[in-house]
Amino acid sequence: MKTQLKIFQLSLLTKAIGTSVMAATFATVPSVALAQDEAEQEAIEEVVVKASRLKGTASAVIEERKNQAFVADILGAEQIARTGDSDAAAALRRVTGLTLVDGKFIYVRGLGERYSSTTLNGAAVPSPDPTRTVIPLDLFPAAIIESLSVQKSYSASMPAHFGGGAVDIRLKTIPSDFTLQIGANIGGNTDNFDNGFTYNGGDDDWYGEDDGTRAAPGRLQQLWRTYEGLDSVTQMQNREIAAQFNRDYDPYMDSVNPDVGLDFALGDRFDFDDVFDQDLRVGFLTSLSYDNEWQVTEQYEGQDFTQRQDGSWSLVRGFDDVDATEHSVRFSGMFNLGFEYARDHRIDYSAIMLRDTRDEVKVKLGNTNNVLLSDGLRVRDNQTIYEERQFLANQFRGQHNFPALMYLGFDWKYSNARSNRYAPGNVTTRFILADENQDGIFDLENESSLRKATTASRYTFQDLNDRVENYGFNVSLPLTLDRSEIELKAGGDFIEKSRDAFARRIDWNTLAFANYELSGFKVNDILTDDAILNQPLNGNEGIIRDTSVAGDDYLSAQMVDAYYGEIDWFYDNTWRVSAGVRWEDFRQVVAPLDPATGQFDIPSEPTVDDLAELAFKEDDIYPAIALTYILDDQMQFRASYGESAVRPDIREVAPATYIDPLTEFPVGGTPSVVSTQIKNYDLRWEWYLDTGENLSVGLFYKDMVKPIEAVQSPAQDGPPLIRIANAEDGEVYGIEAEFLKDFTFLGGFGEDIFLSGNVTLSDSEINIDTQNVVEQTGVSTTITNPTRRMTGHSEYVVNLNLSWDAPNGNHSATLAYNVFGDRIIIPGIDGRDDAYEQPFHSVDFVYTYYPTYSSTLKFKVNNLLDEKKQIEFEDTLLRSSTYGIGFDIAFKWDF
Repeated sequence: MKTQLKIFQLSLLTKAIGTSVMAATFATVPSVALAQDEAEQEAIEEVVVKASRLKGTASAVIEERKNQAFVADILGAEQIARTGDSDAAAALRRVTGLTLVDGKFIYVRGLGERYSSTTLNGAAVPSPDPTRTVIPLDLFPAAIIESLSVQKSYSASMPAHFGGGAVDIRLKTIPSDFTLQIGANIGGNTDNFDNGFTYNGGDDDWYGEDDGTRAAPGRLQQLWRTYEGLDSVTQMQNREIAAQFNRDYDPYMDSVNPDVGLDFALGDRFDFDDVFDQDLRVGFLTSLSYDNEWQVTEQYEGQDFTQRQDGSWSLVRGFDDVDATEHSVRFSGMFNLGFEYARDHRIDYSAIMLRDTRDEVKVKLGNTNNVLLSDGLRVRDNQTIYEERQFLANQFRGQHNFPALMYLGFDWKYSNARSNRYAPGNVTTRFILADENQDGIFDLENESSLRKATTASRYTFQDLNDRVENYGFNVSLPLTLDRSEIELKAGGDFIEKSRDAFARRIDWNTLAFANYELSGFKVNDILTDDAILNQPLNGNEGIIRDTSVAGDDYLSAQMVDAYYGEIDWFYDNTWRVSAGVRWEDFRQVVAPLDPATGQFDIPSEPTVDDLAELAFKEDDIYPAIALTYILDDQMQFRASYGESAVRPDIREVAPATYIDPLTEFPVGGTPSVVSTQIKNYDLRWEWYLDTGENLSVGLFYKDMVKPIEAVQSPAQDGPPLIRIANAEDGEVYGIEAEFLKDFTFLGGFGEDIFLSGNVTLSDSEINIDTQNVVEQTGVSTTITNPTRRMTGHSEYVVNLNLSWDAPNGNHSATLAYNVFGDRIIIPGIDGRDDAYEQPFHSVDFVYTYYPTYSSTLKFKVNNLLDEKKQIEFEDTLLRSSTYGIGFDIAFKWDF
């Protein structure tokens, strides 16, 4: 059973205005006559397929981007399939100026994920990840995505929380005709050819759900519910609870299974004539997707270094030999139901369920400040990381047009979504290796013993629940005046978000045992039931201790109320002006809880300042304007300006500490962090040719006041602590270009090839007042570079796709290249330079064969260059991880 603490929950209404509700329309596809001779059929089929695959995959969404009033990039389902990306996160790295971090989060124009927002079909959604502001985009499989929209310039019809850009994930909706799709894939990785580490988990791990094996003992859960704690039990009761813990986490080598996946989709549309003298259309689409994948990696984890006389750095604390095996299981389900009446009224319902389970084992060899290699000693940490992430959403969307009321339009949306992160029994155990025979080789079996310490092993149990309710409306009125076409728009959007977080830490105290031999390399063989229940103990010491601290549990809520008005004026088919203003009222409360009592962790007689640290409130007006000059049918120019704000998220002001999965460093929130005010400027030139070729070049500049940044705090033992703080000011500026070019001018083979891609060159700078950071965080630190680039900012991003389509339409291939410039991950302190994630040159190849008109066979190879992820400072390796070369074969049948 899952451990969940039932505590008093805050509920604040939070409301926000968003963009217009996106409701996909029924597509009308002309039927193809079946009574044709074979040669004629093949000719028609070849022309259709060739057009859709060569130019269609890259230009199908160009028209939407061209007609946007503000700067935006659109990525369609065909383009995603072309590059073989498996989820939304991997696909979005192909968009101009976007980089992918940790395989889950998108940085837009070099700004971290806190400066972007993510919506699903235009609605706000919760995140099951306690370490990031936005929802992890790897949760969304490519199979359910219709398109991805990235708006890069601010408009009044979208939330004012805007920095780098806003990502909208648009899911597939009602098909134009009956569809039944079945797909399967199998793959692997070159790093998986050898054995990997695993352990004895639960019987239900194959579909990503713990069967209770990892859960805390029932008696301990009862103590948590009643807030009695381990301090309230006798020494014998402490023993009995300890004996109930699952200790079968010892890693062992085993063969790695291949990656497998299954996809299924079923949909249809039904037309009913003469329903109240009008046409009625009803349709549905349901889809299921399952993926089971493995990844074996070799890693390096540095923590602390000392500087030699020649200026180089040597590792004094960290792990120089890490073997890891990660098992992930993903399951998604979606159901859409749509009604369209008289072509003027459309209502859609969507139900989405996404589930992602990560189960990782690490065996880490290294040294600490006290366990030195020079003394013939090593530490071995066995680490197990298990988490289940789940996302559920129910969405209703409506579009209504009233011809009798001057074609007044009314759109509305309602979304109720919740997410959960359940992480039971994450375990880290430390052994000491002693080179007793001094042969320079550490025998893991014969020279190993469980560490004698108050924290020889640590279990953590976490449960996080996020809920978001979002509803809104938009009203539009089109007007035609002489040479002008005007659309007046207004709307409101309201968001309610609440979160409750629960965390417990249980440490195993091996110092409690009196004269007990801890030799061995398996916890299950050392800490047996007999030893735990009967071995003599020192005094009144307990074997297990609850080391949870205030802030591990917290309740929080957000509320945003927003209204906007906008005018879109199109004059003489040449000039277009879109201008608007938005008012938002934002409120947020974060209340830490004392895990020992379940009460709010505030002074018994709180002061005004004490209460002020729990609440955050602001309201403001955010204007935006965009100007478009249309030179002709092929070329246009854009300019826009907007004012927006990036507010600290719950995790950034909560006092709790969490582990950053990218660096594995602890990150602590700061209650006094304030919002970042941003002025956004954009210029863009766009050229669209009739052949489908296109070219665009844009300039952007962002002026920021009080940008939210990460700073490093000195560490006593273990990895350093990262804190959230405000810099004084900052700016981001750059140029980005996007293109699609065919090679028909070469004739012959060149007619079947085209090149598409994008390049972004940019820079950023922030200025940090060290004294203000000390006062804000309460942590004394000396920042090495108070003036530097923003955390996560890359000075360049390049995407290139070289594609080929066979003249007969039966084959296609794409070679995709992606690289980002180095970016600061960990800001330096005490004279040590900032740590940069190094460029990762990603080269992927996708080949697709179409045996029949309704079947597809796809072969994909990822990371052809066998690149590693590396983080360095001053040419010194801080973190590294291999990725191997991945490969996958997929078959899809469309009935």
